Amino acid sequence: MIFVTGAGGTVGGELVKKLLALGVKFRAGYHSSAKAEEAKQRGVDSVAIDFANPEALQPLLRGVDKLFLISGNIPHQDELELNVVREAKKAGVRHTVKNSVWGAESEAFSFAKVHRPVEREIEASGVTYTFLRPNGYMQNMSSFYAQTIKTQGAFYLPAGEARISHIDVRDIAGVAAKVLTGTGHEGKAYDLTGPEALTYSQIAEKLSAATGKKVSYAAISDAEFKRAMVSSRAPEEAADAIIELLHYYLSGQASRISPAVRQITGKEPISFSQYARDYAASFLQEARAAG
Repeated sequence: MIFVTGAGGTVGGELVKKLLALGVKFRAGYHSSAKAEEAKQRGVDSVAIDFANPEALQPLLRGVDKLFLISGNIPHQDELELNVVREAKKAGVRHTVKNSVWGAESEAFSFAKVHRPVEREIEASGVTYTFLRPNGYMQNMSSFYAQTIKTQGAFYLPAGEARISHIDVRDIAGVAAKVLTGTGHEGKAYDLTGPEALTYSQIAEKLSAATGKKVSYAAISDAEFKRAMVSSRAPEEAADAIIELLHYYLSGQASRISPAVRQITGKEPISFSQYARDYAASFLQEARAAG
């Protein structure tokens, strides 16, 4: 039995689709009871899961052989994931696949400092493991920057002309599905990227081509970015973490291309141009409504 935590999230949701298509037995854990019930109505073996309640995790993990561990960027994320790691070991889970972050081993920025301690505990647990370390998600564009693209035809980041080998979350899910249903991945850490390293100016050009409207990227200061995030009710610490990540990008540490997606799935990773075409409607909603 495979157990997918964070099944309602961006990556987890895509993984559920992959596992359904494969017809394998799995259980999906949702942080929302409503989402769990909705999935159950679609025929998915689904449960509500609370990482902050270790005692309640035990019955959910009973009979699970392989665990896919993922959570959003939330306060105390490392502590909450460690709860799952410890309860999974008690429950007899044999293999944990953790969705981590690009550069986790370096602990050079905030997100890496959150993920690496969890990786270390998994390594020390005696349970076999695989770490997936994806670079920035392409879907962050449609999740976080679509609104200003729709209303202003632009997005704003303090990222200069940093090159990042962003990955489509559908490819992360594809790798996860292969690892969870196959063998030979024990003790491995896979860096996952898309097929090219792009600047945000190049991303703007590709969004323009896919949507048929002019999309611009404006490089702004850290202070301007933080003010905008805080004004949208994001916590200051979340803004600081993203700024730190963008500084990491600016240092050139996120431009490498990894062959792992192709090697594991047998398919070339999705390009940003393809992502932009597939998600074009996310950036056009306001314009269509106005028309």
